Amino acid sequence: MRYTGNKVIEEDMQGKATMMPANIQINNKKLYIESYGCQMNFSDSEIVASILIDEGYTTVADYKDADVILVNTCSIRENAEQRVFNRLRNYQAVKKTRPGAIIGMLGCMAERLKSQLLERDRLVDLVVGPDAYRSLPELLQNAESGQKAVNVLLSREETYADISPVRLDNNGISAFISIMRGCDNMCSFCVVPFTRGRERSRDPESIVREARELLLKGYKEITLLGQNVDSYKWNITSKGEIIDPKEDVVRFSGLLEKVALVSKELRIRFSTSHPKDMNDDVIETMAKYDNICEYIHLPVQSGNNNILDKMNRGYTREWYFERIDSIRRIMPNCAISTDIIIGFCDETDQDFEETYDLMDRVEFDFAYMFKYSERPKTLAERNFIDNVPEEIKSERLQKIIDLQRAKSLLSNQKMIGKECQVLIEGISKRSDNQLFGRNSQNMVVIINKDDLKKGQYVDVLVDSCSSATLFATVIKKNNN
Repeated sequence: MRYTGNKVIEEDMQGKATMMPANIQINNKKLYIESYGCQMNFSDSEIVASILIDEGYTTVADYKDADVILVNTCSIRENAEQRVFNRLRNYQAVKKTRPGAIIGMLGCMAERLKSQLLERDRLVDLVVGPDAYRSLPELLQNAESGQKAVNVLLSREETYADISPVRLDNNGISAFISIMRGCDNMCSFCVVPFTRGRERSRDPESIVREARELLLKGYKEITLLGQNVDSYKWNITSKGEIIDPKEDVVRFSGLLEKVALVSKELRIRFSTSHPKDMNDDVIETMAKYDNICEYIHLPVQSGNNNILDKMNRGYTREWYFERIDSIRRIMPNCAISTDIIIGFCDETDQDFEETYDLMDRVEFDFAYMFKYSERPKTLAERNFIDNVPEEIKSERLQKIIDLQRAKSLLSNQKMIGKECQVLIEGISKRSDNQLFGRNSQNMVVIINKDDLKKGQYVDVLVDSCSSATLFATVIKKNNN
């Protein structure tokens, strides 16, 4: 996702983009934010906007008009970092017409590349890590006076629980709620533990309060965000010790229930789950409440046990199959998606075939598939060699893309002739006379516009499909 001043650009895996306006009035100092990467980064940009709006800043749609340009970065893949560098070079041209403009980098690239960005390449004036956004007003003042403006310290406590994020997309339909920060898993391919620090969870009551506020503002759907939502825990230490005996221990299944009880009209989604931590309590809670969507994103990354061990994922393919079986036993209609990394260190043809076999057997509804990209400072970069040739990675990736396209088509074909409820999200890219929305299973559904409007629930009958989309006829209009 990218946030560009008053527009959010949400990119799918093929790089296609959707733009949605954010109506924030302009006055005083002008702020432009652009975000790359995951939903967590987009959520962080909303926190940053809230902090700076309280300091008198307002957003603009064009970075050429901004007094402050902030880029919220992603380090997950090399090409994401390269895009950020290219954008920073473009922003340098602003200095010629607006000499006092400040260019800053936020997020995951900040800690890792602070010296290069500030001193060697001098592409930015300010560098702020994910746990230091509260220091932005002071750092901006330092940058304006020509002083060094850096804070990339990681925190064991910061969750920004007391900040009400500014909803930058302002679509009034769906919103993110960050329930925790950081990650303790130390997957060998991942930089997140080094850029976002250790896990810490928000007070559940602050999450419930934020959900209620969104409901009162007319939002119909929220997504609970965390690097590993299944490890959410409140009032308990990492060693399992109770912090306050007067308070209950709340784990993710309990949090899900608390949020679901806010209103039956508020749809609940969450991301992302970890196979080693997802237990039946979570699945049973999902099955208990109709407003918790029947969709789980469960990244497997590889179907081979040797590669899973090298990745330090903490489970086997057998364990993963058992989790899939539990989901389908407890929630037969639940859609399941996954992440796959192809060409990890030492991956053999046989290792890859086991990944292909797992995908073939599970029949994911959709999947996000990538070639392995070695990231600096990760355990894999220190301990392994990125030794699978690029052409082999590309061949294997194409093979699983072809498989998944067929599985996605099969999944969608199973919906033909069935009824489902859709939350309308906006105008379809296909035609101004059509609307799009998603059902509980997170499948995109296209319907005729007629007199329907964004934010409305409708019951539909699925008529046809492609591998990516369902096409349906409205059979019931709800007035909510």
